[in-house]
Order: sequence, then structure tokens, then C-alpha cells
Amino acid sequence: MRKVPLVEGEYYHIFNRGTDKRLVFQQEGDFQRFLKSMKEFNIVKPIGSIYENSFRKNKNKKSDPLVEFLAYCLNPNHYHFILKQVSKDGIQKFMQRLGNGYTKYFNEKYKRSGVLFQGRFKSVHIESDEQLFYMNTYVNFNYLVHKLGHWMSKSSWNEYVGKISQDDKLCNISMIKDGIGNIKKYQTLATETVEEISRKRGLEKINLE
Repeated sequence: MRKVPLVEGEYYHIFNRGTDKRLVFQQEGDFQRFLKSMKEFNIVKPIGSIYENSFRKNKNKKSDPLVEFLAYCLNPNHYHFILKQVSKDGIQKFMQRLGNGYTKYFNEKYKRSGVLFQGRFKSVHIESDEQLFYMNTYVNFNYLVHKLGHWMSKSSWNEYVGKISQDDKLCNISMIKDGIGNIKKYQTLATETVEEISRKRGLEKINLE
């Protein structure tokens, strides 16, 4: 049993890292494969593998998702998600498919065997709108908190500022946008929040450009 029950309609901060803190993303292609996995495994009906799914003519057909993404950040040795569970056991099923599928890809590519991630994914229940906004910002800017550049990570921040095409988007940003008022106001508040995080951690001023 998980210490934090995963309930439909609720929001969670989900995260995990490579076993022994190892790198789980070593090349740009690894990031792209993981992002592709985030999209294709997020479906109630199992697809098998991404390879199998590539042969399906209707693979892009709309289907019920397991989870809803609000934010994500992929760093070289760990990742963070903000997820809403929208189907029964959605987070558990999605994370299992994502972890198994990516581990198989990674092990075949780098000629290794065994587990890739450090045990089961971790989850924190988000209990208020204030906490949701704070954690959304923390995840969007997590690569900056760790002093990483864009080339070393992938974040959903570009979705919030309109730098990603509609077809490539993974996140539902309306929850945050509607809660704050508009996306410009969100960007301003997010900037202030991440600067506060950096001050608390004794980091240098973070450049959000």
C-alpha cells in the first residue's frame, strides 16, 4: 500500500530519479523518447510498446487518458511531474507503463540490464490551490533550481509561454491560467516564486530568459 493514496480528481507531485543517482537521460534522443512515452502511454487501453503502437493506423485517435499533465521537468538524473488522476488507478498504471517502457528502451540502447529508476515513484498529494501553483512553478523551473541549462533538461515552461506547437503540447495549462487570471500574470507570479525559491536555497539570481 502506498502511504499517499492516489485518488481520481486529485493533483499530485510525482517524482523519481535514476538508481544510484545515475543519468537516465544521456542524449537529446533520450529526452525525446521519454516525452513520446509520456504521450503515448497516457491512454486507458494499453498500447503494448511504442514500437507496436507505431504500426497502428489509429494510434492518434482520441482516447480516454489515465492522467492529466499540468507540468513536467526532465533533468539528467531525475524527473518531476504535476499530475491529475483522471481514470481509476490512472497514475499507477501510467507510471508503470512509462517506467517499464523507457527502461527497456534505455537498457537496449546502452547495452545494460536491471532497474533504471530508484524504486517506486514518489508522490505528494497537493491539497490547496496555493500549493498547486507553488509546485507547478517549482516543477516548471526545476532545471534552473538545479542550475541546469535548457540543453540539459526539458520543461513544460515553454508550453506556458507558447513556444511549443499545439501538436507537441502535453499539459493542460487552463487550470493554472484560469486560476490566476491569465498566462501573463502567471508568468509574473512564477518568476517571483522561483526567485524566492532561489533566495531560500542561497542560489545566485536566476535568469528566466
